[in-house]
Order: sequence, then structure tokens, then C-alpha cells
Amino acid sequence: MSILTIISHTEHYKSAEGSIVGLGSTVTELNHLVTVFDEIRHVAMLHQGVAPASALPYTSEKITFIPITAVGGSTLRDKFGIIRQAFNTIGVIRRSLKGSDYFQFRAPTGIGVFIIPYLILFTSKKGWFKYAGNWKQPSAPLAYQFQKWLLINQSRPVTINGFWDKQHKHCLSFENPCLTQKEIASGQRILTSKHLEFPLELCFVGRMENAKGVDLILKSLKSLNDEARLKIGVVHLVGSGTQMHAYRNAVEALSLPVMFHGYLSRTEVHDIYKRSHAILLPSASEGFPKVIAEAMNYGCVPIVSNVSSISHYIKDKTNGFLMTDITVPALNVCLLNLLDMDKRAYSQMISVTGGFISAFSYAHYNQRLLTDIL
Repeated sequence: MSILTIISHTEHYKSAEGSIVGLGSTVTELNHLVTVFDEIRHVAMLHQGVAPASALPYTSEKITFIPITAVGGSTLRDKFGIIRQAFNTIGVIRRSLKGSDYFQFRAPTGIGVFIIPYLILFTSKKGWFKYAGNWKQPSAPLAYQFQKWLLINQSRPVTINGFWDKQHKHCLSFENPCLTQKEIASGQRILTSKHLEFPLELCFVGRMENAKGVDLILKSLKSLNDEARLKIGVVHLVGSGTQMHAYRNAVEALSLPVMFHGYLSRTEVHDIYKRSHAILLPSASEGFPKVIAEAMNYGCVPIVSNVSSISHYIKDKTNGFLMTDITVPALNVCLLNLLDMDKRAYSQMISVTGGFISAFSYAHYNQRLLTDIL
């Protein structure tokens, strides 16, 4: 019998019915990990308030959620909150690790500053670290730089996004799983019937904030000429954030073809992908966002920033469009390239995702864990 303890900052909530739900992408990953482990203990943060529609329940009794106090944030007070809870958090982790065979810590995160040293120095358990952020982020926050330095200078495996020069042997390139075999099969059917038909539908999925490029999307739409604007039927914005009010006001004032959806369930997000012709993600900092692979599975051409490992998978004008920099003119160039495509070129571009997509399946990820980690 093998037991895995996962430690993360994943947001969890108590639903109106009293059950625990968590960030959909992480919970779905764990729901598939039960084919590898007999028991999974997830030490993660329990938040107050109403769970977003994207939150999901665990589907197996093999998974146990172990709550820690929700901490983190951008203010100095938030940072001190992490420190105040450090001993309590370590205590929960120490108890959870008892009887476990393996651990996984998901970095980078604020609590990683003290949990990574604890795991390196005070546990002999087998385990690995999952670094989901930008492994080569220039001018990364000091806490992220410290966590990366720690991970490089220890011996347990670290799974990272992308393939890098002078990559340390224990730092393994791993794709983030986000698709089931059933979803991949559904995507293949969609690809055979999807065509370039104007006006196009575009989408964005993620946190609604400037760092993710939402402001660039709105400014780009504003700057397009009338001929180009008429080729865009609607831009679906899926997600929420603190700047929603400003974004809504901008869309209303400029009469932009934008629809705000807020948080949606996984099924509803996939329905947006199925009807959209491209996904826009002009983000300033990423690892490799799962939404890119998910959207491409359903024939959405990625229009994305060239940061971190994104260019390791997206080749400009082959299976998507890479922005030369993170500016409105650069996004406009990519948008106009899409809007100037003919049906044949579009069909050819979305048809080259087959081998690429399979690497992002849960089955592929689990097999790699068995062969390369465990």
C-alpha cells in the first residue's frame, strides 16, 4: 500500500451542502492520481466564503483533505501572516507525513519559504517537488528565487515546465496534466468539423488582471480598425479578479465585442473552447498554462506571449501565434494574422496538435510518475 501526502496552497472551500471543494485543475489532477496511489492526503488551504463555480469535489474516498489556515497575499501584513502560521502549518504537515510513503510539494508559493527547508532537512521520506511557475523568470520575486535555489541545491526530483540549457539532472521536464482520454477523443472529433467562419469567437480563461494581459486584450480590440473589428463576433472572458469593475466599464464605454462569464465549471469552459476559434493569453509571466493545451485540444489557435516555456510548445505560425513582446502592437500583429487566415490555413494549423496534446493527458502524467519519479 502506497500513501502520498501532497502539500500545496490550493484554495479549498466548504460548499453550501457542507462538502469540501477545491481549485478545479488541482482537484481533477488528484482525482486521477488515485490510480497510482492507494491513499492521497492533501494538505492545503481552507478559505472562507463562497466557492467559485470552477471549484470541484474529490471523487474518491482514497483522498483526504487536511486543512491549513489560508495565508498569503501581497501586503506586508499578509507576509507576516505566513510567518505567524509557520509553526502550526509545519505541525499539520509533520503529522500528515507520518505513515506516508511519498510527498509532493507544489511550488512556488509563500509557504514554500519555510516548508521546502523543512522537507529537505527534517524528513527522510521519498518525494518530489513540482515547480509550476516560470523556471527561468527574470527578476522573479525574492521568495521565488530562494525556493528555486533551494530546489536546485537538493537531491530529490523537481518537475518543471519546459526544456532548458544546463538543466540539472534532478530537474525533470514534465507537462502539467489537464485532459482525460475522453476529452482528447472529443477534441479530435471537434477538429474534424471546426472551420474558420467569420465573425470569429475568441476567448480568454484565467485570472482577470493586468498581469494576465486582460488590459492588453481590451486595448487591442479598441485599436483595431473597423474592418478587423467586424471579423470578431465576441471575445469570451472567463474568470474573475479585483479589476472586474474597471474592465466592465471599459467594455461598456468602448462598445467592445466582449462577454464576461465570471467563473465557469470545467464543462462550461470546455464548451467555450469548442465554439471559439482562438484563445488569447498575452500574459507577463507563466509556467505553461494548462488552458493553452485545453483550448488547443478543441481547435482554439493560441495567441500567446513568448514567456517561460510557452515557445517550447507553441511555434509561431505553425500551431499558433507568438507575440514578439507584451504590447498592444505585438498582440495586434498576431490578431491580424489570425483574421487574415483562409479556411485551409486555419484547418492546417489546428490539425497539428495530436502528438502535442497527448503529452498533457492524466494517463501520460501518471505513467511518467511511475517510470521517472517513483
